Amino acid sequence: MPTVKLAQFCQARSGDKGNTVNIALFAPNEILFQIVKDQVTPRRVQAHFGEWVEGSVDRYEVQNLWALNFVLHGALNGGGSLSIRMDNLGKCFGPMILRMSVTIPNGGETP
Repeated sequence: MPTVKLAQFCQARSGDKGNTVNIALFAPNEILFQIVKDQVTPRRVQAHFGEWVEGSVDRYEVQNLWALNFVLHGALNGGGSLSIRMDNLGKCFGPMILRMSVTIPNGGETP
């Protein structure tokens, strides 16, 4: 079963408020949404971002849009005006989540 990056078939949008980042992850169809839902867990997202996320990660499912919404607490080193990071905004987290990989069953054919 091949492993592919989410960027090959998903879209993401992200933003921030204070020290919290919100990432919406969209799949193009129901079959791929199920794969993403099964494999892109809060634990995996937290591990993917590592020490960039100091708090918990919450996940909300939006079935009718084939989307997952992640809320990353403590992800901006105190928030936009407090952080000394080069890019202290949540907008960069959308492209970063698309670097995650998932395993596609059935020989890698994405519907």
